[in-house]
Amino acid sequence: MTALWLWRHPRAAGAAGRCIGRTNLRVDPRRSKRLAHRVRATARRHGLPRQVFTSPLARCRAVGAWLARWGWRHVVDARLLELDFGAWDGQPWSTIPAAEIGAWSADLLQHAPGSGESLAQLLDRLRAFCRDAPAQALVIAHAGCMQALLLQRAAGGPVKVVEAACWPPPPAHGSLLRIDPVQPIPAPTMNAHLVAGTPSRDHAGGAVPSCPDSMNSPSGSNGSCSDTRS
Repeated sequence: MTALWLWRHPRAAGAAGRCIGRTNLRVDPRRSKRLAHRVRATARRHGLPRQVFTSPLARCRAVGAWLARWGWRHVVDARLLELDFGAWDGQPWSTIPAAEIGAWSADLLQHAPGSGESLAQLLDRLRAFCRDAPAQALVIAHAGCMQALLLQRAAGGPVKVVEAACWPPPPAHGSLLRIDPVQPIPAPTMNAHLVAGTPSRDHAGGAVPSCPDSMNSPSGSNGSCSDTRS
């Protein structure tokens, strides 16, 4: 079992109003360094390993690079990439046809937006990462990965139906999410669909279903969230 310490990457330039998945936006080096300082302080306080995992994208990788300068081991893992939005990626949400967004809403788990990657595929590679991760894994993460992991923990088993009311809100940039412990994530059940809500265009890290206020933070044993903004 793995305990995950997940920090969302610093806010990237040029993301506002756009569908951002694999688009490789950069961040202000000062923001990356500030988050690296917080990661290092947390590791010292809790006796965590001096090893950090990041995706290959610059907005995550830059934080790992700072930690590497301070003697940490920085592991770049493609399984931690944000959801691939295919032809949508990098485009303004206002230019994506409503019919295409509707098709995704009708089958959120299995439909690949922009012919990119489905939520089921994202969960599959996160399951592989958790299977191989050490007992304490420190990760500079993307919002979509953090939300998917919370969704999986809330399900407590194979994801059968993705309901809008159960989709976690995007974490703040630079915030820490701890999920402890993480059982190996089971493969999502096929042919699931969105049964309520529609994707929102106001999240630059990727469209997500709207959520009620009661879902603004994880509860119970699934995880705890510290909102520490960059």
